[in-house]
Amino acid sequence: MAAPVTPGAAKAPRPRKPRPAAPKTPAGPPRSDMRLVAWVAAAIFVVDQALKYLVVHVLNLDVVRNIDVLPPWLNLRMAWNQGVNFGLMSSGQDFMRWVLIGIALAICAWVWIWIWRAALGRFARVSAGLLIGGALGNVVDRFLYGAVADFLNMSLPNWQNPYSFNVADISIFAGAIGLVLMPQGKAEAPAAPTRTPPKTKRPPVTAPESSKGPRPAPHQPDLFAPTEREGRDGDGKSG
Repeated sequence: MAAPVTPGAAKAPRPRKPRPAAPKTPAGPPRSDMRLVAWVAAAIFVVDQALKYLVVHVLNLDVVRNIDVLPPWLNLRMAWNQGVNFGLMSSGQDFMRWVLIGIALAICAWVWIWIWRAALGRFARVSAGLLIGGALGNVVDRFLYGAVADFLNMSLPNWQNPYSFNVADISIFAGAIGLVLMPQGKAEAPAAPTRTPPKTKRPPVTAPESSKGPRPAPHQPDLFAPTEREGRDGDGKSG
């Protein structure tokens, strides 16, 4: 016959060992969100090319040469620029066109990588988009016409401005000034999610095991037990 199993004699379940956490992959440096740069550059490029197409192919400004819009404040004066802004580095040789195209593309790539790696703020990204969009607009002019189409002329009363420019030139100038004067603070990187360590299960607390067999009843001393002096006389001798 099997001996009865007392409840206290049951074995307590062993606590489960926590699983080691997966090693965290080191996060790379924060990068800029370049979508804003791309959108600004695309907008400047489209506006610049649309106005140049309107002026050259619709208004035929390359033939008319001069159109007064709001004299003397705003006029259309056609000028083919074979150099950079204000005619700098202009040359009649064809290879110079390709040199300027290569320089413009290299500057666009450098600005794009710099802004992407530096994780700069919105102001810097908008400025980079202005510069890249304007530079690409002038690059297309050099491919199509061999020179940049300048047509905007702004003068003052009693002063005639001898230079013409376009939307791409304004964008390049504004973008370069913005990158020089941009705030020095970096954009805040999103905080990495913190992982809480796994909770370990504590073993259930069990009552201490009781000794086998019935527990003896509590003993109470006999109040009427015979004493050693009982049966002797007053002198302590036996009668």
